[in-house]
Amino acid sequence: MDNGSVGLSLFLIAVGAILAWAVNATVSGIDIRVVGAILMVVGVVGLALSLLFWASFAPFARRRVDRERNDLP
Repeated sequence: MDNGSVGLSLFLIAVGAILAWAVNATVSGIDIRVVGAILMVVGVVGLALSLLFWASFAPFARRRVDRERNDLP
């Protein structure tokens, strides 16, 4: 994962918040507030997964794995 996925997640959270709380439009067959809530949930899950994978590839995590594999100090 790259930083683009973090940016996309933040974008989804922002758009979802705008749809859920700032838009007062009505569309037949679609509840704008529900769409906003869904976008926010998807954005939060995406952000959590991005940060989780980003942390697993951090340099300090690799050094720890290399030490365990090679018995380095």
